[in-house]
Amino acid sequence: MSLAIIDAREWQRLLDLKTGKKAEDDHPQTQMLRRILGKHPYPGDVDILSNRWVTDCALELMREYEPGLACVMYAHQYFAGRYTPMTEDQRKLIINNVFDEIERLTAESGYTPVIVGTGDMVPLDGEIDLNKMDGLAISSHWSARYAGLHDASARDLEYVESLPEIERIVRRDEWIAAFPDAPCQPERVPEYLLLAREGRAFATTGTPMRKALRVPGTAYQIPLSTPLGEADSLTGIRKLIDENAGRRKIVLIIVEGVGIRDFPISYIPCSNQTGWHYYEPGECFYLTLSTGTHQVFAYPSGYRYHDETDAKQDFPFSGYFLDIPEHTVGSGFEGKSIAVGNHSMFVHMVFGADICVECFARNLYNQGVFGVIHRFR
Repeated sequence: MSLAIIDAREWQRLLDLKTGKKAEDDHPQTQMLRRILGKHPYPGDVDILSNRWVTDCALELMREYEPGLACVMYAHQYFAGRYTPMTEDQRKLIINNVFDEIERLTAESGYTPVIVGTGDMVPLDGEIDLNKMDGLAISSHWSARYAGLHDASARDLEYVESLPEIERIVRRDEWIAAFPDAPCQPERVPEYLLLAREGRAFATTGTPMRKALRVPGTAYQIPLSTPLGEADSLTGIRKLIDENAGRRKIVLIIVEGVGIRDFPISYIPCSNQTGWHYYEPGECFYLTLSTGTHQVFAYPSGYRYHDETDAKQDFPFSGYFLDIPEHTVGSGFEGKSIAVGNHSMFVHMVFGADICVECFARNLYNQGVFGVIHRFR
């Protein structure tokens, strides 16, 4: 059983992560995690102190648990950049702040960093409204570039083909053929995948209620900074970690909303591309990085997520995730591992670490801190 702990400042509750039912446990790891969660209340997604919170929690877990692998995700600059008005100088300030936190993390821990940027943010230049179709168009919270089209009529196809804001329309069979080795359930893949031009975003079922000001930009390449060597693609980063694990303590650091244009330290360009496709910073990006294999169809862009989430009964605190992913970087690591980050739901699912700490926030509403123990050692 994976044990979950919710800390809402005034109270804590232990739960079975899969069922959401109340649990009881007094293992030393549980006591340690409860103490750390209670000590570090979350400032909020758009509070600049949230990245400092990530560092503080990670360092405390590193000292107390002594993992050989740490996975750390910094997301404040993504959420603040997406939803908060700011000048370019202000944006540079928060990017510099996150790299100050990364420097503090690596200096105080002594871990060898593998730093990955997920891609730049660009100003939103307009929305593509697909809400009046005969068929059903779906995009997701994390996506600007992709939308799925289901049960499209001839009128729908004529309409989307006429829109200059749409860069490409990809048929289901063409999309699946582009990733012949990726696990796939074809019935979950939309009939058509629509690709927006940079700076545009789709307005469909599933897109956020909050008005975005910036969206993820084109990210055919992403920055990778590490003394461990090179990885030629997103799938190669896992191999780089595996080859060095055990010989040194490693911290995988994900910097959301920062790409090659704004990355302030030396880096190597790393391919995030397969043909016309690149990964945006969502479930499939993280699962591809964490497993070292393409996971583009694990939760495919534009799929009918509501059919699955309405029917599912397990993992009520894990968003779209239907189960704990397999073959992730933490679950494949023989030693102790941790994951910490301020992107809720992703941290405890995509890395598979022994102990996970993340914010408990939904749609920017701060509800506390969330911890998970997947393995007791």
